[in-house]
Amino acid sequence: MSAPPHSPRFDADALFTRFDALGLAHNTRRHPPVFTVEDGAGIKAQMPGGHTKNLFLKDKKGALYLISAIAETRIDLNAVSKAIGAARFSFGSAELLLQHLGVTPGSVTVFSVINDAGHNVRLILDEALFAHDPVNFHPLRNDATTAMSPADMLKFVRAAGHEPLRIAFDAAGAPSLPQVD
Repeated sequence: MSAPPHSPRFDADALFTRFDALGLAHNTRRHPPVFTVEDGAGIKAQMPGGHTKNLFLKDKKGALYLISAIAETRIDLNAVSKAIGAARFSFGSAELLLQHLGVTPGSVTVFSVINDAGHNVRLILDEALFAHDPVNFHPLRNDATTAMSPADMLKFVRAAGHEPLRIAFDAAGAPSLPQVD
């Protein structure tokens, strides 16, 4: 089976150009590369707002998911998979991450949905993101952090063709889905 043709990939500079074209306010700060939430603790202390973690997941049926959450949020992945009707989750491989979101491990971010031209990745947003202003994400690379309002982040995600599922997590990491009227 041959690999699908690749669409053009956005890098950080192209991402910033896209933010500007959409009229989204953003502020980016360069720093040494960070690969985990813990690695960035000192950097976060100097930057206001909510800091994030991003999990790239694959379920047993091959469906792909990206969970973007506040760094301190506990997430029960088994409970999330059951709540949304997905098969059991595992972490997606570096190859799948690069293929679908155009980033490498350590650089996973909500902004990477811009590279998911085939809309193969389902985006899940932690409801707690919307209680912080700004929220901070890597801009497709892990040596910088971009701050943006939650409203502008949501505008960006939708402009990239993704309608996220918003989930609230309790203290134990159990998800609750929004009520649909």
